[in-house]
Amino acid sequence: MASSQFTAAVGVSFVIAGPGDPDLLTVRAHRLLSAADVVLVDEEVTRLAEIVSAGQVLVANDNQGAPLSLAARTKVLVDALKAGKQIVRLLSGDPVLDGRLAMETESVAKAGHPFEVAAGVSTLTAVAAHVGLPLTGGRTREVRIVDADAPAIDWATHADPLVTLVVHNAADRATEVSKALIKAGRDGATPIAIVRDGATVEQRSLHSTLEELPSAVKLAKQSGVGIVIIGETAGDRTPWYENRPLHGWRILVPKTKDSTEDLRERLISFGGVPFEVPTMSVEPPRTPQQMERAIHGLVSGRYEWVIFTSLNAVRAIRERFQEYGLDARSLSGIRIAAIGEDAVDALIAMGVRPDLIPEEEQTTTSLLEEWPEFDSINDPINRIFLPRADIATDTLVAGLTALGWEVEDVTAFRTVRASPPPVETREAIKSGGFDAVVFTSSSTVRNLVGIAGKPHPTTIIACIGPATAKTAQEHGLRVDVLPEDASIAALSHALALHGGSLRDEAAQSGSVGWRPSRKRSAARRRAT
Repeated sequence: MASSQFTAAVGVSFVIAGPGDPDLLTVRAHRLLSAADVVLVDEEVTRLAEIVSAGQVLVANDNQGAPLSLAARTKVLVDALKAGKQIVRLLSGDPVLDGRLAMETESVAKAGHPFEVAAGVSTLTAVAAHVGLPLTGGRTREVRIVDADAPAIDWATHADPLVTLVVHNAADRATEVSKALIKAGRDGATPIAIVRDGATVEQRSLHSTLEELPSAVKLAKQSGVGIVIIGETAGDRTPWYENRPLHGWRILVPKTKDSTEDLRERLISFGGVPFEVPTMSVEPPRTPQQMERAIHGLVSGRYEWVIFTSLNAVRAIRERFQEYGLDARSLSGIRIAAIGEDAVDALIAMGVRPDLIPEEEQTTTSLLEEWPEFDSINDPINRIFLPRADIATDTLVAGLTALGWEVEDVTAFRTVRASPPPVETREAIKSGGFDAVVFTSSSTVRNLVGIAGKPHPTTIIACIGPATAKTAQEHGLRVDVLPEDASIAALSHALALHGGSLRDEAAQSGSVGWRPSRKRSAARRRAT
């Protein structure tokens, strides 16, 4: 069974996915999914279940891909209960609104089993909130919900100008709806909003009036499932979600062994859609003797300084310490220098506070600018221990040597190139399917190009620091974004500023919802 300190109630837990954004799940829903052994999901929210749940994810489809019948879904739930498993039924969208929840809970109850419901964020209010408009306000005090698939809708009953009308399943029939409402007596100047993929990173909205909607729809060339909101409040919009600088951008994040969670969260906060591709793994050195001598040298007082230039270097030393039964006390009396937020944080977590961190950029160049010349009077030992990767450059060693120091440059870990990503990913990289690529080290540049090829010229290239940018340029890439500070926070912020600038330029030329990948698509259409 899935390991968790949280225990669900006996029976089936029905969880409402809402818009399908993991961040919009309730705390209760998240706990139930995390503790579940089995999650039976609607196909639309399979990815959501995979992100949150540690249990087995079953799609509520048959072998031919068609949705299971109500009886078949109930049988899956009951069989899991009889096997003593905690099961969650994850329903897409807002099943309270369309009646699906009532059907499923009634079926489980008739089978003689208890259940609970973790109510989620309503799609209706979530979409309205993310598009930035109220459903009531001013003279409007009533909201009516209509399903466009309902037969023989009497639009005359929905012509009241003081009512906000929300029409489900109507995004691709909005023109018909607008004409029907005008014919029924609704004012042609009434605001209307079409929202597709609402409250997700793919959200697209179109705002017009009933009489102007047909031409606006033709110009926008949008399609897909969504809702339509009609009424005075639809014109009282305070947009925020789609105005985020990287809204909808597909951003490739070449991944090393280091966690990219911080970068992912920052890109998402700016509206981006991070897509991770493993490019390397970190392994111990082929011959451990050099590291063994270096660790012995740390204990015996052989070094004046130790320089950590990466998180992996800190990990390599920490792992060696643990292997030999040592701890941070072995670094007592030795001066420590470090580059990069991750390396500094990892050292502090070990109980070691660095003596030297570059005040300007977190780069080897900045470190050398602040490094003191060797002074035989004040420095009893002139030896520096530098644990690094097997593919590290010699710039730092040469600079320290020129200042009179003796550097023991030791391979603390090896970086091994990952296997190529799937064909679809490689094609998207080379053909401009990604809007941006974010490189966090020189090795991510070399490895991504090696396993997947060079990103398309329309793709925005963002590099964390000068060394990474130089490597990108050496591989024939144009560097568009280079932050002043070599940190994840500065990198993501610089990309957001660049993306916002490009969006504003596109808006001035009349292009709505522009992204770099769409520039490539437009060029292909013109060529055709």
